[in-house]
Amino acid sequence: MTATSTSAANGRENGSTGACATSCRSGYGLKVNEEKSAVDRPWKRQFLGFSFYKHRGVRIRLAPKSLKRVKDKLRTLTDRNRSQSMEDRIRCLNAYLRGWVGYYALSDARSAFERLEGWLKRRLRACVWRQWKRVRTRFRELRALGLPEWVVYQLANSRKGPWRMAGGPLNSALGDAYWRAQGLISLTECYEATRQSWRTAGCGPACPVV
Repeated sequence: MTATSTSAANGRENGSTGACATSCRSGYGLKVNEEKSAVDRPWKRQFLGFSFYKHRGVRIRLAPKSLKRVKDKLRTLTDRNRSQSMEDRIRCLNAYLRGWVGYYALSDARSAFERLEGWLKRRLRACVWRQWKRVRTRFRELRALGLPEWVVYQLANSRKGPWRMAGGPLNSALGDAYWRAQGLISLTECYEATRQSWRTAGCGPACPVV
């Protein structure tokens, strides 16, 4: 594209933006922030925490800034230095996650939700390991999980830090079933359930085929 055509395209875009802003002000009495407004391809813009991509049309996904914000919030709620029982920690997490999923379930982002859930559970496993400070406590808690004695001995005497332990050795011992028993909601399941409720609300409950 030449400099002349680029300038012309930018001029048309700015003109379209200005026309839309004028229409909104005169027709609806709305104030338009022209610095944040533009006429552009959807996949080049972000809107209310969402971004867009091309796949058989235009689809919705989580904006990178939204993922960063939720991770920052979850880091605060799962801070290992925070003096808080796991029960209270999970209660705070559930309250926050339900609201967050209820908003962002609009996006086509199952894989992003799965990765975020895995990352969150790793942080929680690190919190648990930090709480089990003494070797004696680790032996007792690991045995209560029904692990083989040799695994209990190996894990309880490990000198790895909480984050390293949470990423490997504790992954199976404190897996999905463990967190479900602790009352933690599943991000992925909540995401799917929310989207399914929207689908059935739009077309009525599904009926069995006989």
